[in-house]
Amino acid sequence: MDVIFGVLLALMIIVAVSLTTVFLVVRAIAKRIRRSPAIGGAVLRTRARVATGPRGKVLRLRVRLRETLESGRAAVALAASGTAPRGELSRLFRRIEHEGEALDLQLRLMESEPDAAVLAEELPAAGRRVDQVADLVHRLRASVGAGLGGVSDDALTALRAEVDREVVALHAGVGELRTLNAHDASGPGRITPRTAAPAPAPNRGNRP
Repeated sequence: MDVIFGVLLALMIIVAVSLTTVFLVVRAIAKRIRRSPAIGGAVLRTRARVATGPRGKVLRLRVRLRETLESGRAAVALAASGTAPRGELSRLFRRIEHEGEALDLQLRLMESEPDAAVLAEELPAAGRRVDQVADLVHRLRASVGAGLGGVSDDALTALRAEVDREVVALHAGVGELRTLNAHDASGPGRITPRTAAPAPAPNRGNRP
């Protein structure tokens, strides 16, 4: 009896440990999913598409703010990679990003506002703040673009003209090659089939 009781107790301990482990793993995965920027952005965009009224406008402002900050991060990463002058871009963007995160918290607070009239009254000011952040990021990206250099309308036009010349030369070469091939095929070296001689007509002079 004691043996059976010991076995059951061991099984219960194993099951409890297994369930606890599974719970901790699932909770860790859920936390990681919630903290994932890609998943969070996708969820936010989906909510913004289906929501209506003032709350939907708040969600769309959050989407615009998130996408603006992501474009700023991409520009700063490009500048930090050494392909563009770095300067004070990283420090400036950190300040912009800090203000953007504070603004996103305000927008999240606005989402929980139950009074639609109050929410509609606060929306214009929130929209202006998002516009200001977007303008700052646009200026930062323009600075990075100016530092890249080497790409202009004149350069692209000249490159297109050079490509057109190469295409014309290629077509001319192909045409000349076809002409030479046709000339070689019809020259004296070609063996032409001989026409069979007609059979002689039967002699009809001595008819019976």
